[in-house]
Amino acid sequence: MIWKLYLSGEIHTSWRQEIIDGCKALDLPVTFSSAVTDHASSDAAGDVLGKEELSFWRDHKSAKVNAMRTKTLIEQCDLAIVRFGDKYKQWNAAFDAGYCSALGKPYITLHAEDIIHPLKEVDAAAMAWATTTEQVIKVLRYVISQK
Repeated sequence: MIWKLYLSGEIHTSWRQEIIDGCKALDLPVTFSSAVTDHASSDAAGDVLGKEELSFWRDHKSAKVNAMRTKTLIEQCDLAIVRFGDKYKQWNAAFDAGYCSALGKPYITLHAEDIIHPLKEVDAAAMAWATTTEQVIKVLRYVISQK
């Protein structure tokens, strides 16, 4: 089996690449997908549907266009990793975790200890909580290869 992993959340650090590299080093049978991680491109996703004067409507249209990708990839994944960074609030990541939970998709949260309280419901539905990408990789190795 080739596992389909969805990487959700924070876009300002290299956590995605660290997990990809770690899984590759272990030769785990995985593929990865993610939301669009280029902030400007994501913000402009709905611009092809026409110019908006108010930023609310631009964001609204772009969110819907982006959701087509996100919903489809989450529905197709076997497992998701949801990263919450410390610099920005990743409301979209919390939404992705909730969608995973509603679909019965297992997910791992990845975040620092100082945001345990605001993420208590998100973590309660997660199958694991990790504080480092190394921990995520070790969980993936065990789940996928039983080692």
